[in-house]
Amino acid sequence: MNSHMKRLTLAMAPAIVAAMLCVNLQAQGQGKGRMGGGMGMGQGAGHMDDMNTIHAMFDEHQKIARTVKKIENGVETTTESDDPKVRAMIVEHAWAMQKRLEKKQPIRAWDPLFEELFKNSEKIRMEVANTPKGVKVVETSTDPYVVKLIQSHAMGVSEFVKEGRPSMHKRHELPEKD
Repeated sequence: MNSHMKRLTLAMAPAIVAAMLCVNLQAQGQGKGRMGGGMGMGQGAGHMDDMNTIHAMFDEHQKIARTVKKIENGVETTTESDDPKVRAMIVEHAWAMQKRLEKKQPIRAWDPLFEELFKNSEKIRMEVANTPKGVKVVETSTDPYVVKLIQSHAMGVSEFVKEGRPSMHKRHELPEKD
């Protein structure tokens, strides 16, 4: 191999490594497939950042306090932490999920409950307000079935907070339609 070819090969190495990494991640389900589709399926920009925050919160679940109050047309939830780092993750996550809902960019699209929430996102009103230790979220709908979805989702998130990583890959079935 001549010196020109060696320089060309070395110059291409970062691009080759990046392409191999991308293929490897997809093969492991981090791109298309088991995690709910690739970027073309509506996951949108920031998906990996959002997933990293979610996984970090699973790891820190014992530092999170959460209350859920079912209301006639949805839920009022408060999710907080005394740990400033965990508090920041909670706030980041709540605001990111509000944007995802508005843009129909699903997270956990492999989970029937989460998939259905995002399919009905135009029927959900989500208000996020920061608290001194986290967030208060009010999610409502005028559609009775979507209210059930919202309430089921709130209970699922509370389960995540209680159990941490062991519940991370649990599927949540849909509530019954009346």
